[in-house]
Amino acid sequence: MILWQTLRFAVGGLAANKVRSALTMLGVLIGVASVILLLAVGNGSSVAVKDSITSLGTNSLTVSSGSAAGGARAASSVKKLTVADAKALANDGDSAAIKSVAPVVTTSGTALYGNISYSPGSIVGTYPAYFETSNQKVAKGEYFTNDDVLGSRKVAVLGATTAKQLFDTEDPVGKQIVLGGTPFTVVGVLQAKGGSGFTDPDDVVIAPLPTVQNAFTGFGTVNQILVQAASADSTTAAQSEITRVLLASHAIADPSKADFRITNQASLLTARESTTKTFTVLLGAVAAISLLVGGIGITNIMLVTVTERTREIGIRKALGAPRAVILGQFLTESTLLSVIGAGLGVAAGMVGSHFSIVGIKPVVIPESVLGAFGIAVAIGLFFGSYPANRAASLRPIDALRHE
Repeated sequence: MILWQTLRFAVGGLAANKVRSALTMLGVLIGVASVILLLAVGNGSSVAVKDSITSLGTNSLTVSSGSAAGGARAASSVKKLTVADAKALANDGDSAAIKSVAPVVTTSGTALYGNISYSPGSIVGTYPAYFETSNQKVAKGEYFTNDDVLGSRKVAVLGATTAKQLFDTEDPVGKQIVLGGTPFTVVGVLQAKGGSGFTDPDDVVIAPLPTVQNAFTGFGTVNQILVQAASADSTTAAQSEITRVLLASHAIADPSKADFRITNQASLLTARESTTKTFTVLLGAVAAISLLVGGIGITNIMLVTVTERTREIGIRKALGAPRAVILGQFLTESTLLSVIGAGLGVAAGMVGSHFSIVGIKPVVIPESVLGAFGIAVAIGLFFGSYPANRAASLRPIDALRHE
């Protein structure tokens, strides 16, 4: 009965100042919603990056130029990767760990089809092995072949985004586009893989390596070499073989002075997950400040409420209301403000997570919902305790004299 009366008085007190109570709950709402949404954005970013990396396949390795140890070396002393390096890896008869090799050059340019002009994210020149190594599936048409590479044929495979931009609903297969003044026949369109929020892997044109070199980059170095290990379990052996072959090809005796680096998907995924976790924690810390601000708002509002209702407190204490009842009433009011505000904040956060934010689909962390709600309620109790204790400590005679 006492609990029910305390709750009834608390609700009446809040209802007497609807605007003030609503503004206080709004502060808590924003804090809780911010925590849920920002942590969801961080988690969504982590999921997108993980999906993007794992889509390349767990047995894929990337070889690129540069010191593996990250040490500074003169640019003239670093031998860039070439097609010859890729051929040395592909023709290494001593290794059963390497399944396929694909040298890659990347450039940019404008694609033309009829009166439509579009600049894809990248133009890639490579070998057919690239498609399997990077886990690229064809949706329409077919891949180009080794014969197309040997014959330097002007054929191309389009990513889903590029095909949409150039052809809209028209079937691109068999049509001709112009890249850098060179006509290319579209032989296939890749299945959409989806972006990570920052780059679009579907915004690409892929063509035979010699054709791209002839039209754009020249017959010099390559940007990287993709290597597919025989299986996920043989990536370590494949990495050792790559190191052995390229050290010999670059005439380097000391492995610590290697002018190339090898990245596998597992190590890349670990590094990216570590980065995104830090990013998520930072977002959560920033959002938590909103909860703290909401708690300070509760203190201010409750102090004003106590001041305004001092005579009411004096009358109730003069009529025999014990200290615990007064303390319980004001604590209940502050807790109700935080509970209602937190509940609305959870609803706002859940609704907001159904929309893409900066190109990222937020993924709600269940623990963040429970944590934000619980912390908001705890903040209501903590920040409401001082005004409640102040109200309960008032002497009846002093309270009745208050103007």
